[in-house]
Amino acid sequence: ARSRTVGELLAPTSPFDKKCGRENWTVAFAPDGSYLAWSQGHRIVKLVPWAQCLNNFLLHGTKNGSDAAGTRLPRQGSDSGQRSKPCEHVIDCGDIVWSLAFGSSVPEKQSRCVNIEWHRFKFGQDQLLLATGLNNGRIKIWDVYTGKLLLNLMDHTEVVRDLTFAPDGSLILVSASRDKTLRVWDLKDDGNMMKVLRGHPNWVYGCAFSPDSSILCSVGASKAVFLWDMDKYSMLRKLEGHHNDVVACEFSPDGALLATASYDTRVYVWDPHIGVILREFGHLFPPPTPIFAGGANDRWVRSVCFSHDGLHVASLADDKMVRFWRIDEDYPVQVAPLNNGLCCTFSTDGSVLAAGQDGSVYFWATPSQVSSLQHLCRMAIRRVMPTSQVKSLPIPCKVLEFLCYQV
Repeated sequence: ARSRTVGELLAPTSPFDKKCGRENWTVAFAPDGSYLAWSQGHRIVKLVPWAQCLNNFLLHGTKNGSDAAGTRLPRQGSDSGQRSKPCEHVIDCGDIVWSLAFGSSVPEKQSRCVNIEWHRFKFGQDQLLLATGLNNGRIKIWDVYTGKLLLNLMDHTEVVRDLTFAPDGSLILVSASRDKTLRVWDLKDDGNMMKVLRGHPNWVYGCAFSPDSSILCSVGASKAVFLWDMDKYSMLRKLEGHHNDVVACEFSPDGALLATASYDTRVYVWDPHIGVILREFGHLFPPPTPIFAGGANDRWVRSVCFSHDGLHVASLADDKMVRFWRIDEDYPVQVAPLNNGLCCTFSTDGSVLAAGQDGSVYFWATPSQVSSLQHLCRMAIRRVMPTSQVKSLPIPCKVLEFLCYQV
């Protein structure tokens, strides 16, 4: 089935605008769904209110210039007149932008952060930050509501390829770089670098937190998929199975599954707690043998993300296709065409998939299917229990099978 197009945000172009440098390497939604940000190429990041975008799509059809004005919407939970209305910002980051991440001080659970008695920036409950990872190894932190630069973090020596904030509201930021390291930053402590995670033999392409912030997954060149204990800052395990560079990863909303995308033309869905591959989504048929897996560069998978319902995975590959997969089926349930796509992510409510291409962003409606009772039960229990605890529950074997994601 063909996925329905919702809209597009096109980057402004000029006759002298070369395509080189216009790559959109990253697109992100704010945790509360208030903003969308993407890299337009040539050092520029665009921030737009997401609700305003959707209204414009409904009013004016699918096409929409990225500098459209539109009606500005009030933002909840703020007494400040300056910040009461989300507004667009164009940010010049000073170098090519490779990665973006939104960070909020509103925790999903109680924050694990130790309170700092003194710091330059007091991040309140209504604070929303944007971290940008740059070509020169710097990370710049911006206030989303004002577009002002807050912090400039300078410890990486190569491209900052990915960024991720802990979802617990602690404002802990992890950066993945081509200098083969991951670095952990505490933005509540003026961006103090807390830890350097070493172990990758080559470039680190991506990183992602588990929903409870206790585990970090990092992926990189040389088939690397590593899991880290973020309480002890130590490596938990390596996941082995890919046959080429692994470039993207994301946990499911309940933390029970991990999706990884690789240049070997495959997306794997793992049980990260026991290191088992539960599902393989192939983008080349028949799948290439391991010795040739690096050669099918017209099928390299560039990005993967989990939907809000935990039932679907989206992938984006060099064969000019976006695919939507169900986690319990071997073939895509929907597809959509996209040339030169490099990144994709679901909106906060899971209703829309955004994908970046040549400085612009394209949007599709996600598959809408009612989750089964089994899936709802699994999601509920797996949010609080890893695989080992579920399997040790004193319940009948058939019920255990019902609650576990099976191979």
